[in-house]
Amino acid sequence: MRTSLRGRRPLRRTLPVAMAAAVALALTGCSGVLDAGTTTTIDGSGTVTTTDALVADAPTGVSGAIDANATWEAGDPSYDPADAVTITLSGTTASADSDAVSVDGSTVTITATGTYVLSGSLDDGSVVVDTTDDGVVRIVLDGATLASSTTAPLQVLDADEVVLVLADGSTNAVTDTSPAVDADSDAPNAAVWSSADLTVAGSGSLTVTSASNDGVTSKDGLVVTDGTLTVTAADDGVRGKDWLVVTGGTLTVDAGGDGLKSDNDSDDTMGYLLVTGGSLDVTAGDDGVDVQTDAILTGGSLTVVAGGGHAGGTDTSKGVSAGAGVAVGGGTLTVDASDDAVNSDGTVVVEDGTLELAAGDDAIHADTALTVSGGTVNVTASYEGLESMVVTVSGGVLDVTSSDDGLNATDTSDTSGTGGGMGGGGMAAEAGVLLEISGGTLTVDAGGDGLDSNGDLLVSGGTTVVHGPTNDGNGALDANGTLTTTGGVLLATGSAGMAETPDASSSQSFVAFTASLAAGTVAHVLDADGTVLASFTTTKQVASVVFSSADVVSGQTYTLATGGSAGADPAPGDASGATEVATATAGVASAGTMGGGMGGGQAPGGQMPGNGERPGRQG
Repeated sequence: MRTSLRGRRPLRRTLPVAMAAAVALALTGCSGVLDAGTTTTIDGSGTVTTTDALVADAPTGVSGAIDANATWEAGDPSYDPADAVTITLSGTTASADSDAVSVDGSTVTITATGTYVLSGSLDDGSVVVDTTDDGVVRIVLDGATLASSTTAPLQVLDADEVVLVLADGSTNAVTDTSPAVDADSDAPNAAVWSSADLTVAGSGSLTVTSASNDGVTSKDGLVVTDGTLTVTAADDGVRGKDWLVVTGGTLTVDAGGDGLKSDNDSDDTMGYLLVTGGSLDVTAGDDGVDVQTDAILTGGSLTVVAGGGHAGGTDTSKGVSAGAGVAVGGGTLTVDASDDAVNSDGTVVVEDGTLELAAGDDAIHADTALTVSGGTVNVTASYEGLESMVVTVSGGVLDVTSSDDGLNATDTSDTSGTGGGMGGGGMAAEAGVLLEISGGTLTVDAGGDGLDSNGDLLVSGGTTVVHGPTNDGNGALDANGTLTTTGGVLLATGSAGMAETPDASSSQSFVAFTASLAAGTVAHVLDADGTVLASFTTTKQVASVVFSSADVVSGQTYTLATGGSAGADPAPGDASGATEVATATAGVASAGTMGGGMGGGQAPGGQMPGNGERPGRQG
């Protein structure tokens, strides 16, 4: 099968300086990524101004990620039984009535295109495809069991294209107990190994076991369209070098190495994973998914446990790891990883679908840009929730729990371990760093800073609720640059020591209260007429409350009261019988009692809060 290329990846090209203004305006709706030399400023109306060149590592979305990669094609599993060649496996030998099949002891070699139906058992041998013919070699497993102690039991040395068909209602097995083979060599290093494009189809089942090597590998592209495939491998589970595409079926992988892998590093339109359907359940000692370029999910379900999970596992195993980008446009992604749940050296885009994430380090980490424009993102455990140089939330429903920062915009190229620094004017803003919330519904429960930007922080839309820290070394809001509100609803509660408010120049005003509220307290923000603007229930001890919405008028007096009842934060509840605990004037900016928040979850001298250690990050 010929590979059709759609052109080079549109990422990582430098934009002309003349385009900088246009790209900067786009930041308000869908952020691009600024290079380290770019200066970014945000005025009170939320206008983003940039100088110097920009780098177009902006999220391209799901369709852009698909278009940036080589076109894949599934092989045709259909055939006429009358034209098929029957191969009967009989312990230490086999038989077939075709000149295209040769049998030498326990080695069965297929030398021509066509359809071959295998049944029976081969106790210690191999089925080999070796043909220079153009066209499809179709291997139908119909109650076949293959095993070998010396080499791959099923191997394709040469072919144009191979389709592995699991016959309807059949149960099949391939078991490889041969010694480990160097993955960089050309020798077969998987129980099912192919040098050609390989498609797995059919409604039967196949169990693949590899004691020392990979489970299923194609040195070209690998597509799974149907069937029940169960893979247990000492090393990588399922690998398609050029691409790994799953459109249906049930795939269960238990791998000592990476679970799903695509690793072509010589062509940046290859080395990708695409899941459009099916059910995938992956348990991996290393990364659950490891791809050279993009990991794309548009449908189906993908469940990953990597490195033993977030609680007590190793500290370097990622759930989904991509060299260029991760794009989710549908389906369900469930990850429990000892390191990052989702990690990209480039961008992460969530347009739709459901993400259920638990991580020992970041729930979602992107080196350059992270955008959520739709779908549901539920982070049940993390060190930091969402982290990138540019973080944009423009839609969707997000619920983020973190032991340190909830959302963190930072220059991820800084490996000094002292990134961040004093918010509220303490340390200079990092160039090109931006955290923007322009839509969606966001709830954050953070042990460190709730919303943290080592550059600028802009809230222009959506509904954001932050249950921030109880320690005075962090704040619910923290920005080294500007902290601007121009729209939306923002409710941020937390400690008072490093508490920050939006800038006084913000076009949408805010009100900030200092009051001691115990966990479980129902509280309300009321205007001078007693109208309830917002209600909430504290989830932990609170000393600072910041609220911004279109209903807050600069210079007016507002009241914080406790008692009554509240529904979902921050919808107005019933303040009947509530007791006033604090008043404040809207539009008065302030820093915490300790003089500003610590950016990046840092303590003085670059020390980390809590146990003093950020989970280890390895690319």
